[in-house]
Amino acid sequence: MTPNSDYRVEREQLLREIDREMTATTGYTGRDRLRPAVRAALARVPREAFVPEGMEELAYANHPLSIGHGQTISQPYIVALMTEVLDLGPEDTVLEVGTGSGYQCAVLAELAREVYSVEVIPELVEAARERLDRLGYRNIRTRCADGALGWPDKAPFDAIIVTAAARAIPPALVEQLAPGGRMIIPVGVSWLGQDLVLLTKDADGGVHSRDLLAVAFVPLVTSDRNLGGG
Repeated sequence: MTPNSDYRVEREQLLREIDREMTATTGYTGRDRLRPAVRAALARVPREAFVPEGMEELAYANHPLSIGHGQTISQPYIVALMTEVLDLGPEDTVLEVGTGSGYQCAVLAELAREVYSVEVIPELVEAARERLDRLGYRNIRTRCADGALGWPDKAPFDAIIVTAAARAIPPALVEQLAPGGRMIIPVGVSWLGQDLVLLTKDADGGVHSRDLLAVAFVPLVTSDRNLGGG
């Protein structure tokens, strides 16, 4: 992907700001910098193509932006951090829950072999699919469905990323994570009580998790029964 050169300065400034935030939060995340591959992926994806028309000048500001339907395109630093901790390789298959604008999906597609992305809002799925196709991404599959249920017929996944806050970690996603896989997900019921959680599954199927950082995401749209509730 070749980004628009009109935003070269803004893109470089944003990457430097992300570098500073990575250093400032390393005590929480354990990551003091982005891997070169992740930094290069962020540099390649034209973020201005994923924001609503008329908001292009805000595309490289380091904060979330509304994309309608009560949803947002996430803060670039958070996109970078969530991508970084997945430790993606070129042969990995990734599940994304919450396609939104398609921006995070595009960053993942720069790093992984295949990306499967699920979005519950039909209008966002259609817009993201058209946008990603227009930008030339051929290793992404999208569909409209309840993301807490994952994409069972494409499992297991080497990595799973959830871009909305769940009350609890969906059991179906844990089940669909491959041994040795990593999942990053915001968990919490209020804007002020969410944690970014990194979950790993070992070779024997054991699951381990740790909180990385306090975050604020829109809530995951799903039924309580898909989160292990009644």
